[in-house]
Amino acid sequence: QLQLVESGGGLVQPGGSLRLSCAASGFYLDDYAFGWFRQAPGKEREGISFISSNAHSTHFADSVKGRFTISRDHYKNTVYLEMNNLKPEDTAVYYCAAVVRRGLDRTVVVATAERYDIWGQGTQVTVSS
Repeated sequence: QLQLVESGGGLVQPGGSLRLSCAASGFYLDDYAFGWFRQAPGKEREGISFISSNAHSTHFADSVKGRFTISRDHYKNTVYLEMNNLKPEDTAVYYCAAVVRRGLDRTVVVATAERYDIWGQGTQVTVSS
């Protein structure tokens, strides 16, 4: 069974940091591109960070550029989202997602949510004093 499990969310003060993890099971991480998305109450889902299947390419939404980084660990089969200088407007449920890139250009990031076919259950991030 192909599965993604996010962890690492929680309550943090403005200016603080969190690292979200997305553990993959049932498939080989290197064949997939990944994305992190978030959805705040009453707002549309927002794609915030993406990484290609060979980890050579990344992309960030303007809202998080310079504050968030994305990485992947081949040996732990896990993708990470490092979030620094968090702001109250970062409060949302964060989801990771995967899309297969086997046989395709592995340098490409996939920034369209509709192309992702494996999703995690989400983890809540709350930024508040």
